[in-house]
Amino acid sequence: MLSDTHSHIDETILKYVAQADEVWHAGDIGDLVVTDTLKKLKPLRAVYGNIDDAKARLEFPLHNRFMCEGVDVWITHIGGYPGKYNPAIKTEMVANPPKLFICGHSHILKVMFDKKNNLLHMNPGACGKSGFHQVRTMLRFVIEGDKIKDLEIIEIEKRV
Repeated sequence: MLSDTHSHIDETILKYVAQADEVWHAGDIGDLVVTDTLKKLKPLRAVYGNIDDAKARLEFPLHNRFMCEGVDVWITHIGGYPGKYNPAIKTEMVANPPKLFICGHSHILKVMFDKKNNLLHMNPGACGKSGFHQVRTMLRFVIEGDKIKDLEIIEIEKRV
């Protein structure tokens, strides 16, 4: 899983993508060359982010909610985090929380359990080179039945 590529794709990202069953992108794709490249390697689920243009918004939704095995997954770009969810999604989050909530936007890697809504929140940080982050990050995990397990943080040096 990755987010905030801001038009950047490289061999290191693709090496990890090749090891995955599926790739999830939480927005701020930038150039669609990024998602076109990912789709050539693996099935892709993605959402558009605030920097994405009309082409990206035609190809990808603002919210992508789906079942992966026994896990209800919701991906959006600007989602916030437990206790500070984006007001635009707060009502739905409380009424019908997913088991796994994924967002991007902040460029800050964050994985935390939301006890109030009984869900796992993940933000993979930023995988692109644009932004204040010092290390580019991705997340990798396994979904088996209704379990989310074997979470790994992938850190990639940010050479500009």
